[in-house]
Amino acid sequence: MTDIPPTAAPVRLSDAAIRRRMIAEFWFYFSQNRGAVIGLVVFLLLVAVAVFASLLAPHDPTVQNRAALLVPPVWQEGGSASYLLGTDAVGRDILSRLIFGAQYSLFIGVVVVSIALVGGIVIGLLAGFFGGWVDSVIMRVMDVILAFPSLLLALVLVAVLGPGLTNAMIAIAIVYQPHFARLTRAAVMSEMQREYVTAARVAGAGNLRLMFKTILPNCLAPLIVQATLSFSSAVLDSAALGFLGMGAQPPAPEWGTMLAEAREFILRAWWVVTFPGLAILISVLAINLMGDGLRDALDPKLKRS
Repeated sequence: MTDIPPTAAPVRLSDAAIRRRMIAEFWFYFSQNRGAVIGLVVFLLLVAVAVFASLLAPHDPTVQNRAALLVPPVWQEGGSASYLLGTDAVGRDILSRLIFGAQYSLFIGVVVVSIALVGGIVIGLLAGFFGGWVDSVIMRVMDVILAFPSLLLALVLVAVLGPGLTNAMIAIAIVYQPHFARLTRAAVMSEMQREYVTAARVAGAGNLRLMFKTILPNCLAPLIVQATLSFSSAVLDSAALGFLGMGAQPPAPEWGTMLAEAREFILRAWWVVTFPGLAILISVLAINLMGDGLRDALDPKLKRS
């Protein structure tokens, strides 16, 4: 009688090994998008500038020098090495204000996305999990909010709450909340049909455990992408509100506020408008590129072969 060799037991990977493999796979797909890598590098530089603003800025962003009004950049005739990017109409260093403005942009993006994400997830979970009249009422309210242009609705809310950075962030978060709510609802309704949800329900899991422990972790990929894209939109909308005088108020070195203060000097002092505008452009573009890379890496349907 011939002995049958024993079958080799399947190798079971540890949780740490599985996480390392997932991270490696994510980075592989993310790095295939060169624009996303460039956006990530620029975003990390923006974070570093914001964190070390007090060390990098050559001057106090709010100190005025009446002897150096509208000084041009250092490479232009009349420029000064003390003010590399020139000064504004009241003698404040533009480079220092741009550096400290990065703090405002990151703070606004984090606060707005956090409020909109948490609120949208809760609302979307309720609508997708319970369905019926709960879903109908919640979604009709979200449809009403989405029916208004986002910036116009934010302006109306800020006008009601009062001008200021805090009220501007609250208004923008309310405007963005329906996007997260609808995305969460769609993902929850899809996951509700899965067998693991039925198994968890049969095992005695309650509604809260099903929503937040079982279903929500499997809905995070599209929410992460949406949060990244909303981050850039929040920076842009806050700059727009600041430009209109409804966001951060002077003398705060917020990029939109800097643009508003420089409107009357566009023709004779191009630098006071150009540099804040470029800061907004580069930041928003970098975050959008990074969001495209996250979408490619997290969505299996978009992963490249």
